[in-house]
Amino acid sequence: MKKGLLFVSIGCDHAGFLLKEKVKMLFTDEKHFILNDCGTFSEESVDYPDFVHPVAKSVNKDESDLGILICGSGNGVCMTANKYPNVRAALCWTNELAELSRAHNDANILCLPARFVSEELAIEMINTFLNTEFESGRHLKRVMKINNIL
Repeated sequence: MKKGLLFVSIGCDHAGFLLKEKVKMLFTDEKHFILNDCGTFSEESVDYPDFVHPVAKSVNKDESDLGILICGSGNGVCMTANKYPNVRAALCWTNELAELSRAHNDANILCLPARFVSEELAIEMINTFLNTEFESGRHLKRVMKINNIL
């Protein structure tokens, strides 16, 4: 993770819209985060890949440091994001999973299941995800293998 300003892209489908809007409020007073909202912008039914691709492309190209994706189960957004070679999207439903996804797997996109976690837990996981550093060390070789580098 870069020091200083952290660029974070966020996207969701209709099931994740209300949670995304709550999450955006976290960033209004934060001076060290810049949030790029890739939509959706209402609860009207949409196809989640349309909002995952802009987030995943931004992280894949290093235009965003990290991403947050939200849908009903978290599965669809996670599967779509992981199609990009430099993306390591993690579906998390506990704070410990959010922490380990960053510390051990160098996850760069957090995927949240809006229908299965409380707003409070989602916010806790986001804060943990954004503030946890990759431990590197013994985990680096494994992460390199994810990207088929070794």
